[in-house]
Amino acid sequence: MKIRKLDDLAATIRRLRGEGKTVALCHGCFDLLHLGHIKHLQMARAVADYLCVTISPDRFVDKGPNRPFFTETLRAEALAALECVDFVGINEWPTAEETLRTLRPTYYVKGQEFAGLQDKTGKLQRELVAAEESGVALRFTHEIVYSSTKLIAQLYGANLEASSHPVTLRDAYPAPTREYLAEFASRHSLRDIASRLEGLRGLRALVLGDGIVDEYHYCSTLGRAKKSPLVVYRYQSEEVFAGGAFAIANHVANLCDEVRLVTLLGAQDSREEFVRGKLRPGVRPKFFYRADGPTVVKRRYIEQYLNQKSFEVNYLNDTHVPEEIEREIVAYVEAEAPAHDILLLSDFGHGLITPRIIAAAQRCARFLAVNAQTNAANAGHNLITKYRQPHFICLDEPEARLAAQDRFGPIREVAGRLLRETSAGSLIVTLGKSGSFGINARGEESCCPVFSTSVLDTVGAGDAYFAYTAPCVAAGMPWPMVSFVSNAVGA
Repeated sequence: MKIRKLDDLAATIRRLRGEGKTVALCHGCFDLLHLGHIKHLQMARAVADYLCVTISPDRFVDKGPNRPFFTETLRAEALAALECVDFVGINEWPTAEETLRTLRPTYYVKGQEFAGLQDKTGKLQRELVAAEESGVALRFTHEIVYSSTKLIAQLYGANLEASSHPVTLRDAYPAPTREYLAEFASRHSLRDIASRLEGLRGLRALVLGDGIVDEYHYCSTLGRAKKSPLVVYRYQSEEVFAGGAFAIANHVANLCDEVRLVTLLGAQDSREEFVRGKLRPGVRPKFFYRADGPTVVKRRYIEQYLNQKSFEVNYLNDTHVPEEIEREIVAYVEAEAPAHDILLLSDFGHGLITPRIIAAAQRCARFLAVNAQTNAANAGHNLITKYRQPHFICLDEPEARLAAQDRFGPIREVAGRLLRETSAGSLIVTLGKSGSFGINARGEESCCPVFSTSVLDTVGAGDAYFAYTAPCVAAGMPWPMVSFVSNAVGA
């Protein structure tokens, strides 16, 4: 077994050196394994009897957004597949200093780009001190030089090349985002953010909303049918997720230890076993059942090669729930909402949230957070303006503009109008690639840029954003910090 823990590697190297064998050590990220890496490792292997390679763990890779490109496990497996490599280990520290002290190889081998013993980050100099203290000799190889960072940048158009300082995720952002992050960091520390998030553990959360089973069916295109004008696909695979209120409850359970989920299942094709299996341990569900429809299922067909949605089929009865079920839900909300610190109401317009249930939530919730979605199934008939005096509202820009009947006006005016019309305590509008804009009844505003550097699928991002934002607002987190945390989660 080539891949070993560092303690095992240290014992193996001690044994080999005791037998008079020499061991060379190479260390690096080895993210996109290329010809330069292979030549370097082959030459390092020629220096000694055995070659050991250690890699930077994912948590310490600081080469830019979405890096490392491959996980530490995959990178280790790729190196282990090379004939010239005898042992592979995943480092436990940001640099190779402690690795050298722990493993104590015969040689520490670096590439020719370090032959001048110059490294602006200072890492090499510290590693040289550790090598000298551990009796490890330094060797250099001379081979063709490539850079994983440059190759990835060329492939994906990201400007991630090293500059006069270590490349970090922040460097990949445009100037306004970098300025925002620098200003935010000057006022809020990571310790403060983490402490405030940890403080949400004690919140008792009630999630009320439409649960959705999201299906993705991946297909490949066969071509046009002979006798009709349609495209024929071949089925490849599928994935199924618990979405909507199910996903929101799971997200909230990351923050709050006590989460109660109130939602609707269909007596026809209930999917209850699947849903229960997907809920986190901290989520306690209360299911109501409608006999005249299925649990909501949204089935998306994806052309696998380009990862593009071809079409979607919804299975649902989006008429209001029957009155007898409505009365049961109203009674349950009236009993449970006062016992919870926050009620997150996720309204997809799929039949569960009726005017009477809204009234009960508005009347009984200690803190009411609302997300009223506009989607293909409700065709713009599910507007936030049907709510009154919620403590917090979360919408995306199309939902906000539709509710305000303002297609082109400044988003600040749109948000302010909705805040006044609903008498809400605060409101955040997510703006896609433009980030988010927040405003509250005290007149405080917050603009936060987007933190996503690439987008594959936006489904579920809004649910995650709402699930994290609402408890932060309920706990009185500073307004700019609310936007920062939620934009990070949405990304």
